Amino acid sequence: MTYATAKHFRVAMGIAGVAAMFMAFPASGQPAAAPAQVDLTARLKEVESNPRQWETLFKSGKKVAAFCANCHGDGGNSVEPNTPNLAGQNPYYLLQQVREFGGSQRKTSEFKRRLVNAMTPDEKIGMVIFYAGQEVTYKPAADPALAKRGEALYAKACVECHDKDGRGEREYSRVAGQQPGYLSKTLKGYRDGTGARIHRQMADEIKPLKDADIAAIVAYVSSMK
Repeated sequence: MTYATAKHFRVAMGIAGVAAMFMAFPASGQPAAAPAQVDLTARLKEVESNPRQWETLFKSGKKVAAFCANCHGDGGNSVEPNTPNLAGQNPYYLLQQVREFGGSQRKTSEFKRRLVNAMTPDEKIGMVIFYAGQEVTYKPAADPALAKRGEALYAKACVECHDKDGRGEREYSRVAGQQPGYLSKTLKGYRDGTGARIHRQMADEIKPLKDADIAAIVAYVSSMK
């Protein structure tokens, strides 16, 4: 089976699975009872302190991640430069993105929004700890000179939040080894106010950067281990 065929098969299976979840919703015309609200951050902390729960949810998260593999690749390493890696991402940051995808804080497709909202709290927790535990596929810089220039720019504009190693912490994302197309689009979106997310501190830091500066930062960050 070719990669394209396999991808199309996974997409079809993913859509079928999501359709099955939606079909399970009440069809009486009456709204389903609202589920009890769960503090996802508190639940993640609880799971992290309980090895048995962590192992159980890690396994369930791997199954849930099969739906995400259609776009983000097996194990969270995307094969598309414009689609972000989820492998190795900080679980608290990733959990916040899940919240935003399920709400109205972030632009996304209705398909993805409904997929997130169909997940149980423990499925969301399982998914983020699964991805956090995956290794990022390392790709050396295609242009070492450009990456070297990017290193200096990164130290000035990015290191305060994303750390020297590019791995961030808690609510700050790991950027090390991230897909270059995604990084470029995201940075330009923050700078220009045209992206799916608006973050004032990010915008202020990168506002002075030209496209060539962003290209240099991307070359450096995407090659970080």
